[in-house]
This record gives sequence, C-alpha cells and structure tokens, in this order.
Amino acid sequence: MASSATSQRFTTEIVLRWGDMDAYGHVNNVQYHRLLEEARVRAFKDWFNSQGPDSMLSSGVLLARQEIEYLDQLVYRQEPVLVDMWITAIGGASWDMAYEMRDGEGEDRTVLARAESTLVAFDIASQRPRRLTGTERASLTAYLGEPVPMRRRR
Repeated sequence: MASSATSQRFTTEIVLRWGDMDAYGHVNNVQYHRLLEEARVRAFKDWFNSQGPDSMLSSGVLLARQEIEYLDQLVYRQEPVLVDMWITAIGGASWDMAYEMRDGEGEDRTVLARAESTLVAFDIASQRPRRLTGTERASLTAYLGEPVPMRRRR
C-alpha cells in the first residue's frame, strides 16, 4: 500500500441541483455524499470502462466506508464545483480513494470538503468480494498518491 507524492488526479465538474440546498440556504451535508458519488462514477467510467465485459463496472463495486470533513459552506449556484480524486491505498480486493471538493484554481482555490472512501471489488453473482485484476490494479496505481490531509488526523 505504497503511495507517491507525484500522483495524477482525476478532476470532474459536478453541477449542483436546486434541491441540494437546505433551509439554511447552503448545500446540505448529506448532498455532499451524492456529489462525491457522482464524481466517483465518472472516474470509474474513465478508469475502468475500456476493460471489457468483466470490468469493475460490470462486475460490481461496493462503498464500504466514507468519511467527510466539511471545510466551508457550499451555497447553491449555477456554476459547478470541481472534485479532484486520487487513490491512497490498494489492497487485494479494496482500495481507498481521496477527494477534494473545491471552487476555483490556484490562489483563488477554496477547498470546500475533503473525503476518503474505501471501496471493494465485488462479484454480484456470488455476492462476495473479489480480488482486483491486474488491469484494474494498474488503472488504480496510475492515480496512487498521498493520503487525504484530514485535519482530525494530523
């Protein structure tokens, strides 16, 4: 479960929905999970879609754990948020995935939330976890990097 400081990140734009906003006028914390899920599905399509009928997307994947640290309020707007994703650990059947949800680029960049998920390759037919294939492992390794810098872990 090694990592690299020079990891590649997958970045996608996620458009907010009017219904994501709560009575306080900001995006509800529960909706962050949906936004991260949408980003994760886009990453998986990019990383695993070309691997044929037995790929991760066809076989199955489970979310085993997700931790979110909310850093700033996200107020509803029409402009999308950016979600950066990378892999922080790879095991036999599982991997940890890091996220930063943000606004803007460079010095104007505001990190709205950081998160980490543990995902498990799953065989839907047998209803059991399965080992990652060499191709899947290579796709994940291309995005291997440092653990997400959660404030509570420092």
